[in-house]
Amino acid sequence: MTKPVIKIDVVSDVVCPWCYIGKRRLEKAIDQLKNDFDFEVEYHPFELNPTMPAEGRDQKEYLSAKFGGEERYHQITDRTAKVAALEGLKFDFSKQKISPNTLNSHRLIAFAKRKGKQAEIKEALMSAYFEKGTDLSKVENLVSIAAEHGLDARETELFLNSDELIAEVKLEEQLNYQRGISGVPFYIINNKYGVSGAQPTEVFVNTFKEIAESKLQMTN
Repeated sequence: MTKPVIKIDVVSDVVCPWCYIGKRRLEKAIDQLKNDFDFEVEYHPFELNPTMPAEGRDQKEYLSAKFGGEERYHQITDRTAKVAALEGLKFDFSKQKISPNTLNSHRLIAFAKRKGKQAEIKEALMSAYFEKGTDLSKVENLVSIAAEHGLDARETELFLNSDELIAEVKLEEQLNYQRGISGVPFYIINNKYGVSGAQPTEVFVNTFKEIAESKLQMTN
């Protein structure tokens, strides 16, 4: 018997900690329901700071200014790291020296989609930033991450040093803004239902069940 398909479009940024936490929670929900449903997950771009310089900014200075001082920076990052740890993630904000402009990361994710590697590259970029402190503003680091996960290094480097997919990523971001998406993570389920924020796993589980049930009732 064919299982019902649940399509999930995830709008997120690779430097958004709650996007990574939400990713893990979503994956746990999918794992719980994998015997009942087939899931199709696709990632879409959102830049938390599209005006960030190409070379990025000092992470601690940038976030301290954003959060209202160094003390608040430590409070927020410590709390976020503790929540992430509950999901099996090892955030280390002390390793993050640069807050990058993420346009190239989103371009790389779109490029990886063409190669059937979108999910792997999305995960790799988030892990590199939050757990390893990799500077995602540097093309050579993006190329290295891509090569480690099955993409051709030379082809990826040529792509990142071109203008390819810049317009497409920017257009998709604009479409998301027009949909009213002003914060991430944001999840669009079956092209119809919206879920905002890094919801607990059980919320995702219940939401998927309710959506599937309502769809079944509509077809009966």
